[in-house]
Amino acid sequence: MNTVLVGVQWGDEGKGKVIDVLTESHDVVIRSQGGNNAGHTIIIGGKKYVLHLLPTGLLRRGKRAIIGNGCVVDPISLVKEIKTLRKKKISVEKRLYLSDRAHVVLPLHCHLDGERENAAKGKKIGTTRRGIGPTYQDKINRVGLRMHELIDGTDLEKKIRARVSEANRLCRALGWKTTSATQMIRECKSAARFLKPYICDTTDLIHKYDSQGKHLLFEGAQGTYLDIDFGTYPFVTSSNTTSGGACTGSGLPPTRVTQVIGTLKAYTTRVGEGPFPTESDKIGDMLHDMGREFGATTGRARRCGWFDAVMTRYACRLSGVTELALTNLDGLDSLDSIQVCVAYRLDGKRMNVPPAGAEALSRCQPIYRKFKGWNTDTSKCTRYRDLPEPARAYLKAISELSGVPLGLISVGPRRDQTFFAPGK
Repeated sequence: MNTVLVGVQWGDEGKGKVIDVLTESHDVVIRSQGGNNAGHTIIIGGKKYVLHLLPTGLLRRGKRAIIGNGCVVDPISLVKEIKTLRKKKISVEKRLYLSDRAHVVLPLHCHLDGERENAAKGKKIGTTRRGIGPTYQDKINRVGLRMHELIDGTDLEKKIRARVSEANRLCRALGWKTTSATQMIRECKSAARFLKPYICDTTDLIHKYDSQGKHLLFEGAQGTYLDIDFGTYPFVTSSNTTSGGACTGSGLPPTRVTQVIGTLKAYTTRVGEGPFPTESDKIGDMLHDMGREFGATTGRARRCGWFDAVMTRYACRLSGVTELALTNLDGLDSLDSIQVCVAYRLDGKRMNVPPAGAEALSRCQPIYRKFKGWNTDTSKCTRYRDLPEPARAYLKAISELSGVPLGLISVGPRRDQTFFAPGK
């Protein structure tokens, strides 16, 4: 079974935990897009792990992990992440493989990311400033540096100095700070020596695993509405976060994908700028007061709102989602009533799909359906039938409104706070 996991909201849907649960029944976990702007949080045996680029499958003993060609890799940060796991007695040797075709995030890219966001003033995107966008920009402009060039070392210093020189010309023209190549080169060479044993042709490796009957699990980063094509453009990331990105970012053909699991929260959150039709101070204040909904990567408080069935249904269609994995149900435990957006009203017309433009989406008024709350602690539930009846009714409605059957349910951050819907 080859499974693709995607977020069907704006990211932060709990994919890290869902991947950790699914890894038990899979052999290899693959990241196929994005970079170290992900923030996948898993709690195992009381220990908290936050992974930014490394696939969370590495937290399962004996499982293998691949960072595919569609990812952009900050080698300096990746070395730190590997060393952090080592300190926690988790070794990645002979279990982690890094694509030789993946593009390199240089400190230069992080510098440009920050300067561009600072200069944006009232038009900020809300980037994590991890250099992801500028690296993908270099990739598309065909001036990027790939991992095989990093470890080969031939003309590496010359290539980095050329990119820094070109970027500094832009910085001076725009009145931004410039950066130096010397320390950048030293840090990259050191990281290259460390990472060399992990780098290989991962596409060939993926096909070998597939032909051997290994079960592959593709770990998506961000969410559907941060997709460069289908997201709330321009408030998006720089890669394809829908299921198609798993194929182009790894080399596995679409015909080899068995199922697509869509991860979603029982409500909606978003980090950064951009339209958010169901945003609600009421639910946001409640969740923040509970100490929830702060970004694992940035630490920023997430914007919060009611569940949006319009966007979820559309996202499921885009990725061909075959079942849902719902998280954070326990976040709604204290509410007397819960609202779900079932349609929009835009300029007097009812809308059942989200409009293409961010400006139009910002003017959409949600049409809500009210559901009875359950006012019961669900975090101790270990089976679907343990949930209070109003919670089960809410889950059934989300599944019907999304047009996809419910598979997995999470009622807390721990690995053991997860169970499956009836029939799974």
